[in-house]
Amino acid sequence: MSNREPLAIHVGDRVRLRKVHPCGGYEWEVTRTGADIGIRCLTCGRRVMLPRSKFEKQVKAILDAQDGQRD
Repeated sequence: MSNREPLAIHVGDRVRLRKVHPCGGYEWEVTRTGADIGIRCLTCGRRVMLPRSKFEKQVKAILDAQDGQRD
């Protein structure tokens, strides 16, 4: 188990993942938060659910945060 604090992610945030989606897109919009994170590809619209631990490992950058802050 990790002692790290969970990533501050909110519905509506745009994120860039480390791996490219088969459609060619890197950017996703967060549609659901909790133990599982729901994301939607901004290139093709595909929706995917990931466990929070896997999502946090895959996030490369938070592009556009809802609260106006960028990481």
